[in-house]
Amino acid sequence: MAYIGQIVFILLTAGAFYYAFKQFSRIKRNINLGQDEDISGDTGERIKNTLLIAFGQKKMFKRILPAFFHLAIYVAFLVTQIELIEIFLDGFTGQHRLIWHWVEGTMFAGLYTFVISSIEVLSLLALIATFIFLARRNLLKVPRFHKPEMAGWPTLDGNIILYLEILLVTAIFTMNSTDLALQAKGVYHQTDAFAISQFIAPMWAGLSEGTLIFLERAGWWLHFLVVLGFLNYLPISKHLHIMLAFPNTYYAKLQSRGEMDNMPEIMNEVKGMMGLTEDTGEMSMEDELPEFGTKDIFGLSWKNIMDAYTCTECGRCTSNCPANMTGKKLSPRKILMDIRDRTEEVAKNLDANNTECIREDMKATATTLTKENYDDGKSLFDYISREELHACTTCNACVEACPVMINPLEPILKMRRYEILTESAGPSDWVPMFTSVENSGSVWQIPDDRDKWVEQM
Repeated sequence: MAYIGQIVFILLTAGAFYYAFKQFSRIKRNINLGQDEDISGDTGERIKNTLLIAFGQKKMFKRILPAFFHLAIYVAFLVTQIELIEIFLDGFTGQHRLIWHWVEGTMFAGLYTFVISSIEVLSLLALIATFIFLARRNLLKVPRFHKPEMAGWPTLDGNIILYLEILLVTAIFTMNSTDLALQAKGVYHQTDAFAISQFIAPMWAGLSEGTLIFLERAGWWLHFLVVLGFLNYLPISKHLHIMLAFPNTYYAKLQSRGEMDNMPEIMNEVKGMMGLTEDTGEMSMEDELPEFGTKDIFGLSWKNIMDAYTCTECGRCTSNCPANMTGKKLSPRKILMDIRDRTEEVAKNLDANNTECIREDMKATATTLTKENYDDGKSLFDYISREELHACTTCNACVEACPVMINPLEPILKMRRYEILTESAGPSDWVPMFTSVENSGSVWQIPDDRDKWVEQM
């Protein structure tokens, strides 16, 4: 029977890790659907940001209470992986508490007990935090968790991970406390007492040996299966940020938040208008007009798409957005969720090699759908309305609020640039301003050039 357990364990582990690898590889492919982006700057500063913001959760503590509870779950998640190492060793070898057998009678025995006890204390704190988060989402109904974009799957997703956390903690305490109860009966090898389980173990004293073994094994297998399930659930969940927060923070831009990327073609035109250069970079009538800004995910950078997959859907960006506060349709969180949804739509067509999505001018020669020939007749504008884009004041409040250094402003600006520069569209209220800038270099409609006052000096 022991060998059957080992075989089942190995097969489940291999299958789960293989499927997870395929899912994470697909996400990497999806992120790379975006354009290249220059990642430069001080490496030391990037490492510092990663340690303080992604690992240390520095920006989370702008809201102390939820930050403390989130930290409890986060640290418990990290430390629990130590016990998971022993579970995998036991599963592959068919042993029971193999690490304890290695360290028993040595100076590391106390360390083993300390680590398992620490896991239990942190797990108890995580369990308390989990119930508080469930109450905040479902009973107290914190406003930022109940915006229109959170209806349906996003809300369910937020709850599922909390239910899995409850299952995991239940498995840990069931496994450890029944283990101690079996030790008291002389069935299992004696270990030191654990911080929380030693108080739960007496509750099992009246149960038979067979029942205790069943409960201990059930807790052990439940712990193992929840971890495998969680691993394969991450790629379809907002909790993918557990992994992507670190690279996303590392690759975040280091320059001032108020600094926007220039478009060389536009910059050269402006320099020519202002007489700063003789070569304005003007195109001939035969040249094909360039496409400014972004219409679809292929015009975004890979970092913009990584931002979308990293989004925790916490809603801090939206709750700090002045446009959203005043009742406008814009929600920075929704912008990121829409980018991720559009990316997933494109990815499904690519995976299925849906040749109906090949560009009309390439259908005669192309047999494989790629990002270079993709055109399904849709774009990000089918997900994100122009009303949302126009409402943004570019104040960077959303960028400042994000705990994992996501920049929702970048895709908004890129889509507005496409609308205005490529489509020659935009709100009618903005047209006089554009005309004034073009004619006089000023946003105000004044009859004289902006710098004419200098002649009077």
